[in-house]
Amino acid sequence: MKSVGRLLRYKDVYDIDGSEELFIDAMRENCKFQYDNSEDYRKILDGMNFNPDNIKSMEDVTNIPFLPTLFFKTHRISSYKNTKHLYKATSSGTQGKFSEIGFDIGSLWSAMIMSLRILRHWKIISPIPCNYIVFGYQPKKSNRTAVSKTAFLTTLLAPALHRTYALKYINGKYEPDLEAVFEAVKRYSKKKAPVRFMGFPSYTFFVMQMMEERGVSVKLPKNSKIMLAGGWKQFYKEAVEKDVFYSLAKKTLGIEEENIVEYYGAVEHPILYTDCPNHHFHVPIYSRVVIRDVNTFKPLPNGQMGLVNLITPLFKATPLLSVMPDDLGILHDGCECGCGIKSPYLEIIGRVGLKDIKTCAAGASDLLDKSNLSKVIQGGEK
Repeated sequence: MKSVGRLLRYKDVYDIDGSEELFIDAMRENCKFQYDNSEDYRKILDGMNFNPDNIKSMEDVTNIPFLPTLFFKTHRISSYKNTKHLYKATSSGTQGKFSEIGFDIGSLWSAMIMSLRILRHWKIISPIPCNYIVFGYQPKKSNRTAVSKTAFLTTLLAPALHRTYALKYINGKYEPDLEAVFEAVKRYSKKKAPVRFMGFPSYTFFVMQMMEERGVSVKLPKNSKIMLAGGWKQFYKEAVEKDVFYSLAKKTLGIEEENIVEYYGAVEHPILYTDCPNHHFHVPIYSRVVIRDVNTFKPLPNGQMGLVNLITPLFKATPLLSVMPDDLGILHDGCECGCGIKSPYLEIIGRVGLKDIKTCAAGASDLLDKSNLSKVIQGGEK
């Protein structure tokens, strides 16, 4: 897709206004491709009287029918035959259901260029070898979750001397081994190489809490970083405010707040959102964020809370143009941040109940049902 290529070559990764025309062209081009190549997606667009050729403005882009992530957890939808899916990634799963998203070589290339440009902007890529502590899954061939693959790929951003994993595959299942992490922290603290933590904030916090309770603190080598991704998941009740997390990191590991980086994303929307020095997720040029009213799904002005709708033209093999995760959020004007980036930033408030997402998931499913392609998503499969 030519427009996507031009968008990927655009110099400033946060120049939303300057890249708007390119973004609109790329969305129209991708939407037409999905319409022509995915029978299921075409039925959804036809059922909602949406014509890809009519995408000529950002308002038209926001009118593209969105697919909730719940829809992907119960349907396998594609714009390519499986033979063209070079790579498949799955979500971590909700109530036993998970998304399986296919990527062709062009989509993987786009994801790589997008990620490298954003990471280079934030100076995350380094030639200095590091010791890694991964608060995620120990790699295993059968584990196709995106979060496990992303965690491993992140250990390639600086050469890895050693990797210690918090979740180890034991007797057919993953089990946390925080004692091994605790020992690794003490061991790595005596080395000269920087230490990079990567993965779930929950386990990162639990290890720091363990250190505090045992009266253990270390001073990790210069340029050590904590990189957080994946959210608190099932430990949402144990989640703490960021300032509490940062304070404990400084006390137990000697890592300052400026060296703590957080990422946001989803397997159904593989765009890298990296927080700025003020810990805000500014929207890069490769995506747009719309906040929608929880009752009407109409777009809300910046500053109001609603359902998060994520939009991107980067991926071809699966129709990921406009998706809605089960997140509540607020989109703020970039000038409110103070870091100098003018792009608006997304604040995630929390997760909405699944029953609130089922209505719009059912809408897409109903359109497919008219052709006997799927079951209705309404309280689960019938």
